Amino acid sequence: MVLSEACADHGELVGGKAAGLGRLIRHGERVPPGFCVTTEAYRTGVIPEAEIAEAYERLGAGPVAVRSSATAEDLPDASFAGQQDTFLDVEGPEELIAAVAKCWESLHGARAAAYREARDIDGAAPAMAVLVQRMVRPEVAGVLFTANPVTGRRTEMLVDAAPGLGTAVVDGTGPVDHYVLDDTTRDAAGCLTPARLDELQAAGARLQEHLGGPQDVEWAFDHDGVLWLLQSRPITTLFPLPPPTSKPLPRVYVEFGNVQGMLRPVTPMGMATLRAQIVGMLAALGVKADIVDIGGRLYGDLSDLARHRTARKRLVKLMAVDFGPRAQAVMAHVLADPRFAPQPGGSARPGADAAALRTAFRALAGILRALARPGAARLRLSEAVERIRLASTDPGAPMTTAERLSYVEAQDATESPDDIVWPIVAGMLAAALPAKLLDGVAAPGEIHTVLGGMPHNVTIEMDLALWRLAEGAGEHRELLLGTAPGELAARYARGALPDVGLDAFLQAYGHRGIAEVDLGVPRWDEDPTPVFAMIANYLRVTDPEQAPDRRFAHAAVTAEAALHDLAARARRRPVRGRLAVFLLRRARMLAGLREAGKFAGLYRLRAVRRQLLLIGADLTAAGLLDRPGDIMFLTLDEVRAAVHEGADCHDTAASRKAVHRVESRRRAVPVGLLSDGTDIEAVLPPAPATGGALTGVGAAAGRVTGAARVVHDPATAHVEPGEILVAATTDPGWTPLFLTAGGLVTETGAIMAHGPTVAREYGIPAVISVPGATRKISTGQIVTVDGAAGTVTVDAATL
Repeated sequence: MVLSEACADHGELVGGKAAGLGRLIRHGERVPPGFCVTTEAYRTGVIPEAEIAEAYERLGAGPVAVRSSATAEDLPDASFAGQQDTFLDVEGPEELIAAVAKCWESLHGARAAAYREARDIDGAAPAMAVLVQRMVRPEVAGVLFTANPVTGRRTEMLVDAAPGLGTAVVDGTGPVDHYVLDDTTRDAAGCLTPARLDELQAAGARLQEHLGGPQDVEWAFDHDGVLWLLQSRPITTLFPLPPPTSKPLPRVYVEFGNVQGMLRPVTPMGMATLRAQIVGMLAALGVKADIVDIGGRLYGDLSDLARHRTARKRLVKLMAVDFGPRAQAVMAHVLADPRFAPQPGGSARPGADAAALRTAFRALAGILRALARPGAARLRLSEAVERIRLASTDPGAPMTTAERLSYVEAQDATESPDDIVWPIVAGMLAAALPAKLLDGVAAPGEIHTVLGGMPHNVTIEMDLALWRLAEGAGEHRELLLGTAPGELAARYARGALPDVGLDAFLQAYGHRGIAEVDLGVPRWDEDPTPVFAMIANYLRVTDPEQAPDRRFAHAAVTAEAALHDLAARARRRPVRGRLAVFLLRRARMLAGLREAGKFAGLYRLRAVRRQLLLIGADLTAAGLLDRPGDIMFLTLDEVRAAVHEGADCHDTAASRKAVHRVESRRRAVPVGLLSDGTDIEAVLPPAPATGGALTGVGAAAGRVTGAARVVHDPATAHVEPGEILVAATTDPGWTPLFLTAGGLVTETGAIMAHGPTVAREYGIPAVISVPGATRKISTGQIVTVDGAAGTVTVDAATL
């Protein structure tokens, strides 16, 4: 097929690269002429030598470029850049036919196979077309990115260029000239003149408009000064842009998901629920922020707070508790940006200051009440949680689909939050304030020790209940260790598994799960596969001193001893010292309640999820969905239209599932974004070198050395006793892994977040907010976690 005839509809015939270039030709761009050896030939397994030779002659013979053009290439979420072969300066029919054969072979080369596996692309499905183009003899060549791939900024283009063929740019084998294109005047420097840079910028703008998004473009200027476009494919690494707004000034968005220990994207149905919960939580604290969906993640638009004369003064400090140091650094950078200077007009919104004052009085009363009588506060909280549980039980009577939808829509949080919120806030404040009061008297690590072995934490109680289950299942040890967790779950569902006590555990904790705040995620009572994986990890503990219950009890004893020692030393500060000790004692009575509010909310989520799945089953039976679970990729408005109007939802659910799969592969999520797509962390000054150690924030006292275990999915994780758990983030669904881990390292988090809190309570050292930890550390490497210094050191012998 002649290249100029290729189009998007021919992707399965000519592959992604050729289809993309054909599209450029039809938009009037200058592309070297050529032809395609289609996938039909590849599927026969026989190279059509005569047809290739004839097409080569029609092209004018001479030197050509022979380039792979696989059907799974140059996709919006998978570029396959450099994964399959290209051959330049091929001349003569024999060389051309040999190059075509090598391109075919490269489809199943090690590089391409590994790339497909990493992106969950079916290795049997792709086919290889081959693109043959007349060679351009460039004076200078290179790559143009129409958005900055490093920072994500959509208002900048990047150019890398080198004299000649440009292979130094593409292969990274030699020096290149680097240019950043924005609206500034350009100086003559390197191998590109200002006029040529202007021409590249104009071409990039055209391609971005033609192809509907930022592009990675290969180009060449020949010796006559003519610009040729050799390839254009989507930039697959960019994080999605924030939604457009009508507001003229730049906006800043801070990621909220890491507060809940979430890296994976949230389902559309879960997004609406989470947004409402977070808005309600912030409102209870007197804070208003718009919650937006960016790439399936929860981001808070903090622009108005950043520009508010009063709010901006305390914004960075307020972020310490739940957002952590990385988010604080991002916000500090934003507050120093002149574009976020305070705006005239006083209050961020009408009545905001008055509302904040009312909230402050209510908060003060609730916090003081909890600190004065912590036992009564715990009782009130427990009763509130029980009321939520009872209100969230499944309705007994049979319901129609419409009635189920009405039930879902009626499940608002009507319970007053005060009995839950203020005891939790009191405990968090009591745990956070003593470090400042005892500055110079006690090191942060000592405070962390006092906060170990904390009672009244429902997540700890869940973990220890699972440990007791594992202890009681000893006679079935070989079965539970020797059978895959998924198979055990399948047998349990069929009633073909011995009674190991799982029924009772799921009765109490089955409404929990991994990424449990997402309504679209299965609960453990739906799929107990992760529970069986965790039981297996517990069964590997053979040292009695490493038994989780003993470790927790030891942490509690150590904490009380440390508190007694601190109380003696704190006497040198009669007022601040006594207050600090009082708060630490109250922290041990209240701080463990931190998980209770979320635990209660999960009852309501499970009830709503069950009814939605039943509605999904009805819609599937009616031919409006492919499967019941697809309902989680719709919104309630769309479900309402399907239930009441018979609207078909197949395509909507399928397209969103595809996006969700792509985003689920993303291993890094920006902590902060600007409205032009800038990843704020990417423009911060680099952290100073620390002699090879990875630097984060010490969140749980102690120092431990052990083999690293990098975990991306806790559902099937195998963690040996004493291994150092390394993860991007953690939520309460991960915490059973802590019972056997020797230490914890995460890429995000705050000292009072779920993971560090539980780590302290088990007495295991933890360092959080270590950028790139899951990339820089490999499973099996020996690492030392120092919770006091906030460092993670990799043994040089295991690098």
